[in-house]
Amino acid sequence: MMRITAAVPLREVPRWALLERELLAVLDQAWRRFAERFCEPDGRLRYAGRMYGRDGVDDFYEPFFNWPALYRLGGADDLLGAAKHHWEGVTRQLTELGFVRDEYEVGYDWFHQGESLPLFLGICAADPDDAAFRARARRFADFYLPGSSTGNYDASTRTIVAPHTGSGGPRWGVGEDWEEYRADQAGMEIYGLPLRDLPDLREWDDLRAPGAAARMGRAMQERMGRGDTAVNLAATTLATNAWLYAQEARYADWALEYIDAWRERAAVNDGVLPDNVAPDGTVGGLHGGAWYGGHYGWTWPHGLHSIASAAIVAALNSVALTGELDRLDFVRGLLDAVLARGAVQDRIASRGSLGPGWADRLEADEETTELLVPYRYGPDGWFDYHPMPLEPVLWLDWISHSAEDSARLERIRAASGSDWNAVRWFHDKEEQGHEAPWIEFLAGRNPGYPEAALELALGQVLRRLGLIDEAPDEPEDGDIHFWQRLNPVVTEILTQLVTGAPPALYYGGLSHARILVADGRRGRPGLPADVAALVRAATSAQVAVELVNLGPDEQTVILTSGAFGEDRIDAATYAVAVPGYPGDPRDYAIPHAPSRSERVAVGSARLVVVMPPRTRISLDLAITRRAYGAHHQSFAGSIKENA
Repeated sequence: MMRITAAVPLREVPRWALLERELLAVLDQAWRRFAERFCEPDGRLRYAGRMYGRDGVDDFYEPFFNWPALYRLGGADDLLGAAKHHWEGVTRQLTELGFVRDEYEVGYDWFHQGESLPLFLGICAADPDDAAFRARARRFADFYLPGSSTGNYDASTRTIVAPHTGSGGPRWGVGEDWEEYRADQAGMEIYGLPLRDLPDLREWDDLRAPGAAARMGRAMQERMGRGDTAVNLAATTLATNAWLYAQEARYADWALEYIDAWRERAAVNDGVLPDNVAPDGTVGGLHGGAWYGGHYGWTWPHGLHSIASAAIVAALNSVALTGELDRLDFVRGLLDAVLARGAVQDRIASRGSLGPGWADRLEADEETTELLVPYRYGPDGWFDYHPMPLEPVLWLDWISHSAEDSARLERIRAASGSDWNAVRWFHDKEEQGHEAPWIEFLAGRNPGYPEAALELALGQVLRRLGLIDEAPDEPEDGDIHFWQRLNPVVTEILTQLVTGAPPALYYGGLSHARILVADGRRGRPGLPADVAALVRAATSAQVAVELVNLGPDEQTVILTSGAFGEDRIDAATYAVAVPGYPGDPRDYAIPHAPSRSERVAVGSARLVVVMPPRTRISLDLAITRRAYGAHHQSFAGSIKENA
C-alpha cells in the first residue's frame, strides 16, 4: 500500500476534532453503564416478563444495534467482544422463550426482522475473521435460498411464500394478535383499516358492529398472511452478507433473481412497486387484482415508510453484488410516483398517521410548509400525506451521483419551508433524521455542521445516561420497548463525518461508506487513539478527508475506499512542508509555515497515512467507484501486516 506522512503541524486545534474525541470517550462510558444496569452476566437482558404471539425478537436485539458500528468508528477495543457477548446472550434468551430456532427468528415479517439484524450485520462487518459468525451468516442466508428445507422460497414463482418466514419456514397468517381486529386496540386507529374493500367495513367504527372484528381478522389471516409482500425484499441482505465473505455465486444469484422479479412487477405497474403477490405468482391474486393491500404494504400500516426502506435496501444490495446501478430503477419509480402527487402544505402535525412524529423531527409549527407526499394507497386512491422522507432519496443520490437522482433531492430541498442548515435536537431509535444539514455541509453551504452535530450527539448520550440513572433495572409491565429507549450509543453523526455515508438503513440495510478508517498499529477498524477524521466533501470521483492527531504518539491510519473495498483510490493530493524554511518547519512558534501541494498515485483501495504527534493532513482523494469486487474486509490480518 502507498504510504504518506502528515507534515503540517497542529498549531490550531479544530474544535470538531476535540468534540469527536470527547464523544468517543463519553460513548465508551455509556455502553458500559447500559450493560451494567440492564444485562445479566451471560449477555442477556434482565427480563422477567412473558412473551406472547409472534412479536418481540427485534426488541431484544435493538438496544445493541449500533454497538458494532461504534467499534468500527473507533470505539473501545473490548466493545466488539461485548457486542458478540450480548448477541449470543440475547439469542439464547429468545431461544428459551421459543422465539428463536437455530439462532434465528422462527418466523415474522421482514419489517421487524430488518430491525433485528443490524447488531448481527455489524458484527460480521467488524470482524469477518470470526468463523462462528461467518457460519451463521451462511446458515441464515440458506433459509431463503431455493431448495432450502425451510420452504421459504418458491423458485417457480420467484416469491418468498409468506409475509412471516424464518428458520421455522413459512408461518402462515399474520399472527394470533390479529384473530380479531378490534376498534378498541390501542394505537391502531391512527392507521385505519388494514383491508378497505370488505362489505360494510369502510370506516373504523364499523369494526364495532357484531362479528365485524372477527370478519376483518379472518380476512387479514387469509389474504395478508399468504403469498409474497414487498417488504420481503429486505431478506436479500442475508444473502448479500453471506456473499461478501467468499463471493459464493449461489447467494448473489438468488438475491438478484428475487430483486429482478420485483423489478419486473414494478415495470408493468407504471413503475410503482406493488406490495403483494399471490401464491400462484400473480400480483393482486389475493386482493381482487389490486396491486396494493399486502402485509406492511401500501395500504397498511406505514406505506411509503416501509416500502421505500425495503426497496432501497435491496437496491443497495444489488449494487454491492454487481457493481452496477441498473437495479435502482424500481426505487426511482416508487419515489417519483409519490413526488408526482406531492404539494407544498402546512399543518404537518395534524395530518395523517405520522404527523406528530414529523412535526417533532422538523420542529414544525402550524405555519411550517413542506413538500408533502402520499404515503399510502387504497381503493380510493392515494392518501396519508407527510413530508418526503430524505433517507431513500439521499441513498439514491449517494450511490449513483447521477443528474437524475441529484435533481430529485434538489427538488425536495427547493420546496422545503424548513431551514436545512438547522441541527435539531431530535433523536429516534433509527439513528436518522439529520440528513438535511449534513447534505448542506457536503455542498459547502453549512460549514458549522460538524461542531453543531457533534454537540448534539454529546447531548443525546448525556440525556440517555440521565434516563438510565432514573430507570428501574428491568422493564415494568413486561414492556419490551424499554431498553431501546435507553440505548446511549449514538452513531449517526460519527458515521456521516468519519465515513462520508449515511448510517445503515435501520430495517435490514448493510453499512456503506466512502471511506473506512483503521488503526494500523493495532490492526483493527476505527480511529486510532487521539486521531479524529472529517470527510468534508464526497462526489462521484472525489473524497476530501481531513485527519488530525491530537496526541503525543505517532499513529498509523489506514484508509479504505468503500465499505467493502470496492472503490479505488487513484491519487492523493495533500500539503507538505517546504524544506529550507528558517528554523524547523514544524516549530510551533512559527504562525504559518509555508507548504506546497503534492500529488501521488495510489492505485489501490487502501492508503496508509502516518500521523506524527500533533499533526494534521487534508487529503483530496481521486476515486474510481466500484472498480473492484466487493468483499468483507479483514482488519486483524492483512491491515496489520501491511501497515
